[in-house]
Amino acid sequence: MAQAALPPYFNISADDALAELGDPVATSDFAHVAQVCTRGREDLMSRGHVVDGKKSLRLFSTWEITKYLIPVATPHFRRVLKANPNLPQGESETEGGAKWFTLDEVLRLRAHFATEGSKSKEYTPYRPKGLPAKIAAVANFKGGVGKTSTAAHLAMSAALDGYRVLVIDLDSQGSMTSIFGGTVKDEWDTVFPLIARDYATDLQAENRRRADRGDAPLPLDDTMTEALKVTAQEITQKTHWPNIDLIGAQLNLYWAEFQIPVWRMGLKSWKLWDALTNALERDGVLDDYDLVILDTPPALGYLTINGLTAADILMVPMGASFLEFDSTGRFFDMLHATFNSIEEGENMAARALGRDEIRFEWDAVRTVITRYDSGQQAELASLMQAYMGRFMTPYRQDYTALVGQAGEQVNGIYEADYRDFNRETYARGRETFDQTYAMFKKLLIGSWRRDELEAHGAATKS
Repeated sequence: MAQAALPPYFNISADDALAELGDPVATSDFAHVAQVCTRGREDLMSRGHVVDGKKSLRLFSTWEITKYLIPVATPHFRRVLKANPNLPQGESETEGGAKWFTLDEVLRLRAHFATEGSKSKEYTPYRPKGLPAKIAAVANFKGGVGKTSTAAHLAMSAALDGYRVLVIDLDSQGSMTSIFGGTVKDEWDTVFPLIARDYATDLQAENRRRADRGDAPLPLDDTMTEALKVTAQEITQKTHWPNIDLIGAQLNLYWAEFQIPVWRMGLKSWKLWDALTNALERDGVLDDYDLVILDTPPALGYLTINGLTAADILMVPMGASFLEFDSTGRFFDMLHATFNSIEEGENMAARALGRDEIRFEWDAVRTVITRYDSGQQAELASLMQAYMGRFMTPYRQDYTALVGQAGEQVNGIYEADYRDFNRETYARGRETFDQTYAMFKKLLIGSWRRDELEAHGAATKS
């Protein structure tokens, strides 16, 4: 009988290992690897771009529009187009073939049906007048849980549904920025100047108080002076989606994590956690959009705290594994410790001065299981559901061929052409995200409705 082969970690030759080891790695070698990755990144991204280097959004067929986007029967859809030649008519790739439409054309068609179609159907999504946009943050400090892909797919789902969406990338890795084809030169094209402006504004107010007391002013450096000139609109860029705009991120944004605590030390009265919230409100961003999606870094740093404070809805993706369940529990523990500490510190001073106390509050918080394998993880997922109760959505994002291919091509699943799959694969892959969006949309609509009723009640009382 032949002897079984030993495991590969036995009898490794020291000389062979040395020969394969190569030279020691110096700091300069990191630059080389970074340059190689940059060239590779540009090459890979170019495969999803058009000739001018910008990403383009695929077209949508009549079948897809009437099944997923506009709730009308296909024959009726065609009759409406024929009766209204001023409406987008689509283009056929072959003579007599299926008609294909851009998303901008789909939005125009949806608006027509909303005006002229049956009043019993929902052609445009619920959006109460007079109320600001809702902000949703996607966060967890464990990497690899599908945080960015969940945020991107929520943004795309909402855009397909007809909402105007702003995506803000708070993660210096810039993955969300890559998905939407953004170009970010340096930190001045990110949220960094908005946070710096909030600090500078508070610094100016403090210096006015100091002048009244006859005290020397605190220094306002060049960074602060420049930040005071920057608005959210100036750093917002269009994407290949007609109703999704982007404030992107890149590596230099990480310096905010070091700069924010320095600013706080220089001005203890500055509420650093409110900087992003203040910037969005001051610039009227919440009046320009229906929904703002924040993709946060995989850590509970100052940028994540700003994102969580600004958010009305918090989504926490996690995998159905013990380690991710354990990590997510620690994430919530850290959220409690962080925000409880801020509340206690601020409210101690507020009580002493007779001011209103602060209290952080979110319309809704939900965890969602991502990259789910029902054959392997059903039992654990059910146990996690039993423990977390209402804090976990029952919808689980299955990992399918559609999801995998979209990720490999730096695309969202809604950007994948269904003709690259059989209909069943496409429908199954899309369904898992449609269900997650339906859950999210219920949170969105419910929170808006609560605000609407509260505003009506307040108006009635007055």
